[in-house]
Amino acid sequence: MRFSTTLATLLSLTPGHALAKGKKLDSKKFQADIKTKNLMSNLEALNDIAFDNGGNRAFGLPGYDASVDYIYKRASKVKNAKVWKQNFPALFAYVDSISLKVDDESIYVYGLTYSPSTPEEGITAEIVLGPEGAAGCDATSYDGLDVKGKIVLVQRYRCPTGGTLAGRVIPAAAAGASAVIIYHDLSTNVTAGSLSAPNPEKHVPAGFINLADGLKLKERIEAGEKVEAYFQESQTIEERITQNVIAETTGGDPRNVIMLGAHLDSVQAGPGINDDGSGSSLILELFLALSKYKTKNKIRFAWWGAEENGLLGSKFYTQNLATKDVNDLLVYLNFDMVAKGFFGVADTDGSSHGSKAPKGSEVTEKIFVDYFTSKGIEVTPAVLTNGSDYASFWQTLNKPFGFLHTGTAVEQDPCYHQACDTIDNPDSKTLTVNAKAAAHILATLDERGTKLIPKTKITDSTLQNLQQRSVGPDLAQIDELEAMGLRHLGCGQHEI
Repeated sequence: MRFSTTLATLLSLTPGHALAKGKKLDSKKFQADIKTKNLMSNLEALNDIAFDNGGNRAFGLPGYDASVDYIYKRASKVKNAKVWKQNFPALFAYVDSISLKVDDESIYVYGLTYSPSTPEEGITAEIVLGPEGAAGCDATSYDGLDVKGKIVLVQRYRCPTGGTLAGRVIPAAAAGASAVIIYHDLSTNVTAGSLSAPNPEKHVPAGFINLADGLKLKERIEAGEKVEAYFQESQTIEERITQNVIAETTGGDPRNVIMLGAHLDSVQAGPGINDDGSGSSLILELFLALSKYKTKNKIRFAWWGAEENGLLGSKFYTQNLATKDVNDLLVYLNFDMVAKGFFGVADTDGSSHGSKAPKGSEVTEKIFVDYFTSKGIEVTPAVLTNGSDYASFWQTLNKPFGFLHTGTAVEQDPCYHQACDTIDNPDSKTLTVNAKAAAHILATLDERGTKLIPKTKITDSTLQNLQQRSVGPDLAQIDELEAMGLRHLGCGQHEI
């Protein structure tokens, strides 16, 4: 993490004159307004919502709707603010039933999102091994293998095309497999996995099982045993309307908008209290505390929907902004998982991991790093994997951004994307430190952001081209992490 002398000088400048009316937004006072009990109270409410609605707060299900209502009602009580819900369509998938049995014994299996359903009676067939490693990504590697009408067992692997899961299903399907069972390459429990999008012409019914179960089956097959399995899966796939919640100050310069966001949805596997109830609570408390101050710039907050399904809420927002609104946006700050693990700051200058964000993003990195350093806290540079909502602002709008993130590996959060991501999972001290850091950067950017971050203008035609770009994970960055043994250091990685 390297910073220029000019930037350091600007950040040390004495703040300008006080606002004519209302309390000036002061970093120390604003930080003092952020209370641990309030941050945790929001998490308790979201935890209760999850357990009152089937154990999760996932998009398309009642727990998410209740989460939207909670945020909207609390935010709407703030005077001199505008709060609204933004509807958007999103593809919903839900596994209605699934079963995998070998020798009449059930094996836990996760139905891959957007997998085709089996016939109602299921599939009973021999399990055979697919090619290992990179060979399993290539249809030609199935030449000479007898897989037609059979269930192929293959290990998860990051394929150059199709991703870690669809990249394994497509070659096996092309070779005539009736179904594909992928077993994990990590010892963590399988709780999520997606084929990215429905593709009935190239996909066959597919499930995802734990590493230990996969290795047991592989050992039996390699020993020459003929193993027969029963696999049944029924999945609902349909478009549903869901919502983002957006709130902003009525005051402040509308030509310079500072935006903060966190995703409100969880995965279907659990309540999502760290991921990302923590970020949702953090920005809610910032919004509520901000109400007694008058800001120089307009401050906007967003609680994104359907992030776990592919950043769908933030994509919809950024892909539908008018040119003027894009030009008014100064910077975006993202908070996805901020209560369990290391203190991660986006490596936006690229000095640690090589991927450089738009000009001005390095300002957010320096403010965050300087803050943590002043508190004696070690900072971990977080990789830009495009795995969370900042990617929509980067790839779609080319806007400066920054983020905090506490990590998704077992060492940081063993309950990541699992049923145990409950109110017992987050660390209140970590959440409070990150929330105060967020308060500090918001106060700093409100005071001096227009001096620190270069404002760029965009034309209608350029914006139209940007908004048509696809936003997806940076596989090169993820591959680099895996080579370093740091598979989950990036922000918000999802199985694809």
